Amino acid sequence: MHDALQETVTKSKHEVWQMNSQAYRKPMRNSSTVIVGGGLAGLAAATALAGRGVSVTLLESRPRLGGRASSFVDRTTGERIDNCQHVNMGCCTNFQHFCRTIGLSHLLRRETQLYFISPDGVTNRFFAAWLPAPLHLWPAIRKLSYLSAVDLRQLTKGLRALVRVDPARPRSQSFAEWLQDHRQTPAAIERFWHVVLVSALSETLDRIGVAQARKVFVDAFLANRRGWEVQVPSVPLDDFYGTPLTDWLTSRGAMLRMQTGVKRIVLEGDTVESVELRNGERLPADHVIVTVPHYLALPLLPEQLRDHPQLSGILRLESAPISSVHLWFDRPMTTLPHAVFVDRLSHWMFNRTFLQSSQAESGGPSGVDESNPKNRFYYQVVISASRNLSDHSQQETIAEVVRELTGVWPDAAQAQLIHARLVTEHQAVFSANPGADAFRPEQQSPIANLQLAGDWTRTGWPATMEGAIRSGYLAAENVLGHLGRPEKLVQPDLPSSLLSKILLGL
Repeated sequence: MHDALQETVTKSKHEVWQMNSQAYRKPMRNSSTVIVGGGLAGLAAATALAGRGVSVTLLESRPRLGGRASSFVDRTTGERIDNCQHVNMGCCTNFQHFCRTIGLSHLLRRETQLYFISPDGVTNRFFAAWLPAPLHLWPAIRKLSYLSAVDLRQLTKGLRALVRVDPARPRSQSFAEWLQDHRQTPAAIERFWHVVLVSALSETLDRIGVAQARKVFVDAFLANRRGWEVQVPSVPLDDFYGTPLTDWLTSRGAMLRMQTGVKRIVLEGDTVESVELRNGERLPADHVIVTVPHYLALPLLPEQLRDHPQLSGILRLESAPISSVHLWFDRPMTTLPHAVFVDRLSHWMFNRTFLQSSQAESGGPSGVDESNPKNRFYYQVVISASRNLSDHSQQETIAEVVRELTGVWPDAAQAQLIHARLVTEHQAVFSANPGADAFRPEQQSPIANLQLAGDWTRTGWPATMEGAIRSGYLAAENVLGHLGRPEKLVQPDLPSSLLSKILLGL
């Protein structure tokens, strides 16, 4: 009886919120929008609205924009290093639209081939054949030296079965369990499925939902020839999200307030009235978009909203860590711009000296470069889903990564390690756990003039830069709709090839 009564009360509350949300429409030409958070979601919303003449004030608690996509100065070398390497893929149409809008596309280096380092140290070049999708990558997969004929046969069956999965159907099963059910070989699991997904989702297979895994393989590898291509920033992230973005926003009337912490969102009746800062100042707002990470969002919201069924699941979202080992040697270790490691602690290596050099811009080879007068060669090694590092000291982790590199490239064994440091972003992304989508809220909150944005909101994408940009665009769409200026901002996905439609039904 008590449970039934509680359910009735909850439904009644939800219906009241829905009625209030539908009833509130406040079209104003000079409407002001306050955006809380200067990460990718907040920046996407700000550019979308400021570019359409909406008055925007963006509040960021840190001294710079970009959120978790940030850089800092390493005191030993004096170089700016990124807290984590960020990459973009060809299927990320909204991130690319964002970069084109601001004028950042020229700062992305497009990689049309990847380099997979096998357990025995063989470098496998991975690139698309002339075939249409979904067959374009199959010749490269078949040539991977560390997969047997049996592995490949089961892998083919697994990919076909994964495409047939209904992504809208809730599943409690992890992807690791799904792979076992579909009789994937241990080598295929560890050397293919794990290698791809731990890089894409920053989680282990036992903590990834089936729908999230399907999203990666369908959008990136099977639907379109360009979906899998990787794009890497050729400058530190502070340069990428720094002056060009600031200038673009301020030139369109946006106000950017750095080092400005927000205490809470203030309601007046059923409408957001203002944003209260930590110093006690209140900023009146016609619309508010909260774009901070999920673990910070709920405490900012009005207390009466926190147990709302649409929002109460936010705190059930979990986080995944990503670690980066930054290494400086006295000579080049490899001519490769990047590498993907198989069956190792290290997942990716990025040759930062080369990627940020004039030779990278011209497509030239790596090596001694006039733009590197100190003759110091900098590499960043990424370890995703790095919970297991908590049992090791920083020195142990760095030593293991160096051992792996010297085991692959003999020149590394001759190089002197000048400096090294380990950086861990403990809450880098939300975990793509089975069932996590049920806890992700829509951008439109129960209060009509309050929006939520962030890769953790419901975007149809996992925890990616693309998901963050989409969420910002979706929140901005809602604001424009309330202003009586409806507009579609989210960009369409890459089109599926005709053969992918015929063979896979995509």
